[in-house]
Amino acid sequence: MVSKKARIASLMTWLLLMGMLCTGCAGKDILDEIPRDYALSDKVSESVPESEGEDAEGEGESESGALVVSIIPLDEAPSVDFRMEEAFSFAYDSLSEAERIWYHDIEEILGSFGESGVLSSEGLRAGLDERNIDKVFQCVLNDHPELFYVEGYSYTKYTRGNVLASVEFSGTYSVDLETAQKRQKEIQAAADAILAGIDSGASDYDKVKYVYETLIRSTDYDLNAEDNQNIYSVFVHHLSVCQGYAKATQYLLNKLGVECTLVLGTVETGEGHAWNLVNVDGDYYYVDTTWGDVSYQTEESDSQESAQMVMPEINYDYLNVTSEELLRTHIIGGEVPMPVCTATAANYYVREGSLFLSYDREQMAALFQKAIENGQRDVTIKCADAACYSEIITSLIDGQEIFNYLTDRDGGVAYAQNEKQLSLTFWVTNE
Repeated sequence: MVSKKARIASLMTWLLLMGMLCTGCAGKDILDEIPRDYALSDKVSESVPESEGEDAEGEGESESGALVVSIIPLDEAPSVDFRMEEAFSFAYDSLSEAERIWYHDIEEILGSFGESGVLSSEGLRAGLDERNIDKVFQCVLNDHPELFYVEGYSYTKYTRGNVLASVEFSGTYSVDLETAQKRQKEIQAAADAILAGIDSGASDYDKVKYVYETLIRSTDYDLNAEDNQNIYSVFVHHLSVCQGYAKATQYLLNKLGVECTLVLGTVETGEGHAWNLVNVDGDYYYVDTTWGDVSYQTEESDSQESAQMVMPEINYDYLNVTSEELLRTHIIGGEVPMPVCTATAANYYVREGSLFLSYDREQMAALFQKAIENGQRDVTIKCADAACYSEIITSLIDGQEIFNYLTDRDGGVAYAQNEKQLSLTFWVTNE
C-alpha cells in the first residue's frame, strides 16, 4: 500500500512534469490528456549498470528510492557537452527509426552530464517502452567511448492504469562534473600526444596498426586497475582491462577518421570480453588490442621460465582479422549486429608479407632479413593452413633451420606458437 507521504511525493512530481510539459517539451500529448484528479501509480524505478566486457559487478535490479524532481528539458542546449564530433554512428545505424528517437534523448542526457530527462513522447507513440531502454543505452555507449564517466542508468516510469504515460531517464556517473571535466582534459592531452606521432596522410591500415601498437606498448593489462572499464585507465593510468583497451582503440581511431566500434561478447573460456570492429578501405575487420598485448597473455602464467623470459610486446594475431579467424576463440554478443568479415587485404600478416602458403625458404629469408634491417628483435609468421603450419614447425624448430635465418645474432632463440591462429613468433634471447 502506498503511504500518504509517497502519494504526495508522486503528485508533486506529476505537477512539476505538467508544468514543464505544457511549455512544449517531450511527453505533452500523452500527459495533457490525463485528468487533473488522476492519482499517479507507484513509481517504478530500475537501476542498471553499463554492460562491461569483463569483471562486471552486479546485475540490473529493481529498487525503490526518492523521486527525482529535477528535469532537464531535452530541447535546450546543454551547458556542457562531452561528446566528440568524430564519433561514428555504427550502433545508431543498427536501430529502428523509433529507437533512434530515444537514442538522441539518452545521448543528450549522458553527453551533457545531465541528472535526468524525460524521454520523448514521440518514442512512446512509436511503441517504445522501458524494455527498449537498455538496448538504446548500450548503443549510445558503443558509439561514444568519450563518455568515460557513465557507469549505468536508472529510469522512472509513470503510468495511467496499464498505459505508460512517461519515462524519465537518469544517467549514473562515476565522478562529479568537476572531476569529469578535469579528466576529460587529461584524456585529450594524452590522446593528442599519441596522435601527434602519426602522419595525417597515413593509410587506414597504418592508422589501425599504429594505434594497436602504441596502446599495447603504453598499457599493461591489470585486473585491479582503477577506472578499468573506461578510457581514463588507459590514457592516464596506463593500466586497464579489455573494455578500457577497446574503448581507447575506438577513441583514437575515430579521432583519426577511421570507423571503429565496440564489440561485446565472450571468449572460449566463457569470460566476458570486449574488442573492436574497424573499417579499413571500405572493408570490415576485427581488432582485439587486449589479446595483442602479451602482458595480458602472461598475466596469469604460473611458469617461472616464461615469466623470466623477455617476450615480444605485441602479438599480431588479432590485428585486422576475419570473422572465421576471430570465432576460433571469440563469441560475438551484445545488442548490435556485427557483419561477417571476409576481407584479408588489410590483415597484418598479408600486408607485411609474413603469411605463408607453404614453407617458402626465399620468403622466409627475406622476412627475417627485413626484420634485422629494421632493428626488430622478433619475427612472427602465420600459416594459411594446418599443413603449412606443421611443415614450418618441423623445419624451423625440429630441424633447427631457424638458425639459418638468425646466424648473425648472439644468444639463443625462443619461440611462441598459437595453434588456433597457426602463427609462430621467434625472438633472440640471451638465456
